[in-house]
Amino acid sequence: MDTYTHGHAEPVLQSHRWRTAENSAPHLLPSLRPGLDLLDVGCGPGTITVDLAARVAPGRVLGLDLSPEPLGEARAAAASAGVEVTFAVGDVYALDLPDASFDVVHAHQVLQHLTDPVAALRELARVCRPGGLVAVRDVDYATFTWFPANPGLDRWLEVYYGVARANDAEPDAGRRLLAWAHAAGLRDVTATTSSWCYASPAEREWWGNSWAGRATASSFAEQAVAYGLATPAELDVLADAWRAWRDADDGWLGMMHGELLIRV
Repeated sequence: MDTYTHGHAEPVLQSHRWRTAENSAPHLLPSLRPGLDLLDVGCGPGTITVDLAARVAPGRVLGLDLSPEPLGEARAAAASAGVEVTFAVGDVYALDLPDASFDVVHAHQVLQHLTDPVAALRELARVCRPGGLVAVRDVDYATFTWFPANPGLDRWLEVYYGVARANDAEPDAGRRLLAWAHAAGLRDVTATTSSWCYASPAEREWWGNSWAGRATASSFAEQAVAYGLATPAELDVLADAWRAWRDADDGWLGMMHGELLIRV
């Protein structure tokens, strides 16, 4: 079983709850219409799933995650929004679904954490109906850039790369999505990019607090220590670096994401 670098600690879910269809699936939204059946793989707390469900209702929507931990929150989000979504545990390498089950198969920030993203793409395509769409989006950590300069954040990125690579995952997934799709035998592909930027006081508060928490109290932190990549004391320094960026009046951070729309 693959190791999820982030885990589902509260600072991680704090970040995931911010995600919406608008800020996390811009490449997919123009292709959605009422009545489409949609599968969301790696749904987490379900905020994107619920948004997508509202756009394809009354189509059937299923959200899957490898862990049951965030699914209670996902169900509550769907109930609060008044949309019909089923949430369940599922394995992206072996989906317990028939061939050609959905019109749209969506996975956001999933492939970067997998040891075999090509096999996962083949499985996503298997459950997509002919003429349907597989939509994936992943960040590319090499595009993380921030201001003001901070050696602590430089070190944070170095540790993150170390943890992800120790898990046989690919933090620079965004640039590799097209190559992975081709390796999976998928050729009708549209590749795009979009970005996230955090610069307002509220955005810095949210993102800085999330990563300050993740630096010391998440699966990432546990793995960094277990793999000998950082000590607990050094992780405290990395958390302080995130707080310093958060509190900088001119603090700014951006990152780029690779996106694919794959016609099956």
